Amino acid sequence: MLAGLIFATGDAEDRPGALAATLPFGGVTLIEYQARLLVSAGAAQIIVVVARLTPELLGAINRIARRAPAVDAVRSAAEALEKLHPLARVLVLADGLVTTADTLDILAGEGRDALLVTPDSDQMPGLERVGVATGWAGLARVSPKRLADVASLPRDYDFQSTLLRVAAQAGAEQVRLPARAGAGGHGIERSARALAERGNAVLAARVANRQRWVERWVIAPVVRRLVPLLTSRALPTIAVAGGGALLAVAGLGGQWLGWLAVGTLLAVLGIAGFYTGIALAWLRDEASIARAQAAAVLGTVALGALLVGRWSWLETDSAVGLVLALGVIAAAGLAERASSERGRRRWWGAPAAYPIVMLAPLAAGWPVAALTLAALYAVATLVAAIETVREKP
Repeated sequence: MLAGLIFATGDAEDRPGALAATLPFGGVTLIEYQARLLVSAGAAQIIVVVARLTPELLGAINRIARRAPAVDAVRSAAEALEKLHPLARVLVLADGLVTTADTLDILAGEGRDALLVTPDSDQMPGLERVGVATGWAGLARVSPKRLADVASLPRDYDFQSTLLRVAAQAGAEQVRLPARAGAGGHGIERSARALAERGNAVLAARVANRQRWVERWVIAPVVRRLVPLLTSRALPTIAVAGGGALLAVAGLGGQWLGWLAVGTLLAVLGIAGFYTGIALAWLRDEASIARAQAAAVLGTVALGALLVGRWSWLETDSAVGLVLALGVIAAAGLAERASSERGRRRWWGAPAAYPIVMLAPLAAGWPVAALTLAALYAVATLVAAIETVREKP
């Protein structure tokens, strides 16, 4: 059983009276983001260590409780020990820690006590030292026995620091923080402004960590530029989704009227808007809005292909274009189903890629050629996805 232990005791540096854990992070509070990472990693229980319960912290804990299996607030190691299962693996998150799911997964599995560390030369502000040349990177995996050791010490000892020392002295394994984690936003922050910058770095790492070319080199740059502007203005995710929908509808309307290239370009912009909304929804833990926008992307691509096929039919009195459009939809859909996110290759097609590859032929007035190119690309992706699945033992 995996349990999460989040420290929420330190004050924010630039907001008097506020806790660092309750500073805003991408539309939620930092502690809500930390709890979401733990739940995604499989944590069946979350324990929040508090020094005082502010209204903001109480509100955040109540919101966490709606999604987490079990949430408890404690003030000491003894209280935390009472809440934990004796065989639990406890994943510890330092006060003010910003990290990513990939970094959290390093310690989320089975194993003995372990500390995530970074070389002293790379030490980030706010990290505690655990050796002559290493600093604690804010993540640890410990057994309940380590909490029992802390509980046996005087209560006026700092809980987080004492737990770190106890684990280190008990011979906890030291796991090196990957070099890419720093660029991905990993670190300790207690300043609202610096935390916002780290939030942008976390988002940039997420959208850039996509395998397929259209997501990495077309969609990701748009998302990285737009999301910081949107979050700074506290724009609701539903408004961003609405903007994407307006562009997509305008594009589909243009295709219906025969403006195939212009309509397809507007549809691509609408798809980029949907991806921006998906990134915002991910930051804000708005799963239903994210799913709706992902479905809207697929719908825009499918309807766009059908409208190009329809116009080809009207122009040539031949159903070849419509058949090709159905082929694009079928092959692209099967390719998405057959591939896993980790197994995808850079050149593979994605929903947003098919209207993009159709743009040049449509601009030249060749709708059948555009659909043929998209269909061949979708089939090639499907074949590669199937072969990748067959290669697995």
